[in-house]
Amino acid sequence: MNSHTVESLSESAKPVTASTAIVPMPTLLAYGSLAFPLAAAFIALQVIVPTFYAQSTGLSLTAIGGILLVARLFDMITDPLVGYWSDQSRNRFGRRKLFVVVAAPLIGMSVLFLFNPPATAAASYLLWWTIAIYVGGTLSIVPASAWAAELSPDYNQRSRITGFRVAFGLTGTLVALLVSAVFVGDTDDGLAATLTAITWLVLLTLLISTVWAAFAVPDSSQTKLPSNSLESAWSLVRTPNPFRQLLVSFLLNAVGNAIPATLFLLYVTHVLGVADLVGVFLFLYFVAAAVAVPVWVAFAKRFGKHQTWSVAMIMACAFFVWTPLLGADSVAWFYVIVIATGFATGADLALPSAINADVIEWDALTNGYQRPGLFFALWGTASKLSYALAVGIAFPLLDLVGFSATESNSDSSILWLAVLYGAPCVVFKLAAVWSMRRYPITEKAHSAMRQELAMRDGT
Repeated sequence: MNSHTVESLSESAKPVTASTAIVPMPTLLAYGSLAFPLAAAFIALQVIVPTFYAQSTGLSLTAIGGILLVARLFDMITDPLVGYWSDQSRNRFGRRKLFVVVAAPLIGMSVLFLFNPPATAAASYLLWWTIAIYVGGTLSIVPASAWAAELSPDYNQRSRITGFRVAFGLTGTLVALLVSAVFVGDTDDGLAATLTAITWLVLLTLLISTVWAAFAVPDSSQTKLPSNSLESAWSLVRTPNPFRQLLVSFLLNAVGNAIPATLFLLYVTHVLGVADLVGVFLFLYFVAAAVAVPVWVAFAKRFGKHQTWSVAMIMACAFFVWTPLLGADSVAWFYVIVIATGFATGADLALPSAINADVIEWDALTNGYQRPGLFFALWGTASKLSYALAVGIAFPLLDLVGFSATESNSDSSILWLAVLYGAPCVVFKLAAVWSMRRYPITEKAHSAMRQELAMRDGT
C-alpha cells in the first residue's frame, strides 16, 4: 500500500466514535520509569564521556570519534537482531519485558566500568565498554519501544504513552545534569566526580524501574511474522512506503540534533568562553523540552503528529541558524536559543516514535504482518547511525582544521568549531522537513486502517 492508497482509504473512512480504552496511570508510570536510568546514562555518554576521555586519557579527538563510530556501527547490527528476537519470543513472562530484565545487569556493569575508567585505560577499553553499553541499551530500548506500541492501537493514546516515556527520560536527563552541576567544571577531576555520581544514580534507578515495569506493565500481545524476515525487512527500506519516508526524515533530523550535542561542551567552552555555564545551559535546554512535551502532544492531537513535528523542526532552525555568529560577547542570546531549541526538541522526543507506532497498522493492512519489534529496531538503528555520523564526522573535521580540546586555538579554528556546531543542524533539519512533506498517515487515515483491519479480522 503506497501513500496514494492510504490517502484514498482516508477519504472513504467513516468517523470513529468509539475510543480505545485509556491506558491506566499506574501502567503509564511503570512503563515510563524505564526511560529514567537510560536517559541519565546516555546523556553522560553523549555529552561528558567523549570530552572526559579526550582530556584524561591522552586519546586524540580523531581516535575517540573513530572508536565511538565503530561501537555505533556494531550496535547497528544488534538492533535488527534484537527486534527480530523480541518479535519471535514466546514465554509466559512477556515477550518484551524479558529482554528489558535481561538487559539491566549488562547496562549497570557497562556504566560502572565505562564511566569510571582506570588511569591506564586505552582505546580498547573505551571501545569494548562502549559496545557493551550500546548492546545493553539495544536489548532494553528496542523491545520497550515495541512494547509501548502494543499497549494501545489508538492514534492519540500512543502520543500519550510516548509522552510519559519522554517525561521520565527528560527527568533522568535533568537529574544527571543537576548531578553535573554539583561537581561543576570541565577539569578532569570535575568530570570524573560527575561520572561517578551518575553511575550510582543509574544503578539505583535501573533496579527500581526494571522491577516495577516487570510486575506492573502487561505484555501479552501477539505478533504475525513473515517466513523470510530478512528479505521482508529489507523491502521496508528498499521500496517507497510511509515507513521509509518517516525513517529518512527521522535520520536526517537526528543527525541535525546529534552534531551540536556532540560539540556542545567544546562550543560553550571555546566559542562562548563560559565553561562554568555548561550545566546551566543543558539544564535550561531539557527543562524547556520537558515543559514542551505536553504542548506538542496537544498540538499533535489538534493538527496531526507529522505536521506538528515539521513545525517544531522549522522552529529549531529559525533559532539555531544564529549560533555560528555568537561569541563571548553574546552569551545572553545563547540563553534564548537554548530555551527555544529545547522547546522544539520536546516535539522531536515525543512525536516521531508515536508516528512510527502508527505505521504498524499500515504494515498489518498492507503486508499482513504484526512486527513492531522490527520497526523499532530499524528506528533504533537510524538513531544510532545519526550519533555515529555526528562523532565520526565532527571530531575528525575539528582535527583537520587544527582545533585542539586541550591547547590554545587560533581564531580560525574557533570559527570552524562554531560553524560545525550550528550550520549542519539547520541543513539536516530542513532536509528532514522536506522529506516529510505529504506524509500520508494522518489520524483520519489511521482510523480508516484500523476500521479496515477490524472488518478483515471480523472484530
